[in-house]
Amino acid sequence: MGAGEGGPDRYRVLLVDNHPLFRQGLAAAVDLDDGFTVVGQAHSGESALEVAARVLPDLVVMDLGLPGISGIEAIRRLLRVHPGTRVVVMTTMDDDDNLLAAMRAGARGYLLKAAVCEEILRALHTVGNGGVVFSSAVAERLAALFASFAGAPAKEAFPTLTAREREVLGLLADGLGYHQIAHRLFVADKTVRNHVGSIFSKLQVNDRAAAIVRARNAGLGPA
Repeated sequence: MGAGEGGPDRYRVLLVDNHPLFRQGLAAAVDLDDGFTVVGQAHSGESALEVAARVLPDLVVMDLGLPGISGIEAIRRLLRVHPGTRVVVMTTMDDDDNLLAAMRAGARGYLLKAAVCEEILRALHTVGNGGVVFSSAVAERLAALFASFAGAPAKEAFPTLTAREREVLGLLADGLGYHQIAHRLFVADKTVRNHVGSIFSKLQVNDRAAAIVRARNAGLGPA
């Protein structure tokens, strides 16, 4: 990693952001560092995958709020095809769900767009050298999340789920079917199926059985 058209010691960088002025300004800053050369830019998740296949970047700076497929899904697909590429998220989204989803997708860094140039370049060097990095604000949130997991009740084991989704997952773990859950919660069967679909997506499972296993491993369902 690091070899390429920019010289043997330069990391090849792909920038993905749907705001051209931000992207161009970031490109100018990154290119000023002798350790990097910007080899491509993309405005969406789909275009990021296309450009990455063409330029084979070492590092990708990825926004999350993209048109088309999300930045999270773009990271997941990118690393499936190019597992050696390292991704740093740069976004305005500082909520727990996006932070955890980006980590699960394989991001090696998570910065907020308020980060100063020196912090961005330092993060790219760290990730390029095999490290993991978070901005100070994100690191504090991450520490708080991990602290909350330790000894947390089972219902908090899935922080990306809404309260209703956790309730539905718990009922699934209890062995209830969709119609029974709908009856218990006084909602339509379709509403339950929508919740279950969201649960599958957030837990990255493909079926009800896998979701139940995850739930019971976290302490939900029959003792």
